Amino acid sequence: MDKDFDIQAYMTKGVEKIVAEAVKATLKNPQESIFMAKFALASRKASQKRAEYEQQGEHVPPFLIASITSKCNLHCAGCYSRCNQATVDTEPVMQLTAAEWDRLFTEAGEIGVSFILLAGGEPLLRRDVIEAAAEHKNILFPIFTNGTFINDRYFELFDRSRNLVPIMSIEGNREVTDGRRGEGIYDILMNNMDAFKKRGLIFGASVTVTTANVQQVSGGDFIRDLAQRGCKAVIYVEFVPDTEEAKKLAPGDMERAYLTDALQKLRQEYPEIIFISFPGDEKSSGGCIAAGRGFFHINSHGGAEPCPFSPYSDVNIRERPLLEALNSKLFAALRSGDILLDDHNGGCVLHEKRAEVEALLAQKY
Repeated sequence: MDKDFDIQAYMTKGVEKIVAEAVKATLKNPQESIFMAKFALASRKASQKRAEYEQQGEHVPPFLIASITSKCNLHCAGCYSRCNQATVDTEPVMQLTAAEWDRLFTEAGEIGVSFILLAGGEPLLRRDVIEAAAEHKNILFPIFTNGTFINDRYFELFDRSRNLVPIMSIEGNREVTDGRRGEGIYDILMNNMDAFKKRGLIFGASVTVTTANVQQVSGGDFIRDLAQRGCKAVIYVEFVPDTEEAKKLAPGDMERAYLTDALQKLRQEYPEIIFISFPGDEKSSGGCIAAGRGFFHINSHGGAEPCPFSPYSDVNIRERPLLEALNSKLFAALRSGDILLDDHNGGCVLHEKRAEVEALLAQKY
């Protein structure tokens, strides 16, 4: 890892940019604008906490991904979570309770984590955890959902709790979305978006970027339609191949360059929308930001993992405080080594270099 690269300053600047764009995106919605202004203040205080920990030799990232359930009703083609067997069809066993997630959210806020991305499985199946998250007003919870469980009760919860922001997964037009996620899903998403707009609630979209859809999802009718329906955030996630055959869908340098150029144009054309690309340009961030550099992952059983695409853990938050989990031997080895800097195909170097990650995990420190 580049010893001269200041990851804390880089991530703080990134957070400030996201929050500023969020405030701008909600200016025409009084309730959302008031909440975002308050969150901007809370985010600055969280950044100060992280800076204080940094001075003490403890690096705290601003982002945490929490997979709160292993259960999902869909079988999307190429799903990384099912590939890792983190999502299964059997009834969940020994997963974190709502109280345990609530404790984790409290600890995260105390050490300066500003954003906790709720994922799964399908996170809206854990209403108890979503309600617990709603009480942590100084943390923003983007909820990455397939959209099929959004109903009046959830609309009421989202209205009361503006720190919960649904991010609905969509792959492009009806043909592409239904082809990957199942027949009828596109129409469900469109109906949801119309309902969010009618109720004056903020929502976003998550798009898995492949070589096949990168041009469609980064402009034209797709973005225009999202904007007209009131979408305030579009998060692009690079496809991670789970088979040799699927590698042809993984974005390469050409697709990444195309998306980067497209995002610059989209940000100018649609200032009311936040556009985020993950992992984005890793060269500008000193390498992959997983393993606690910029974010880390807690799985549904409490294991602290480098990222959702790298399901390896040597510590569980049931047994250790969150700050201690951040300093796990696996995380420390990844942050001090070269794997996070390696060239790779697709959206996750740790998935591609999983044999090396497994070797680190097997070492006796």
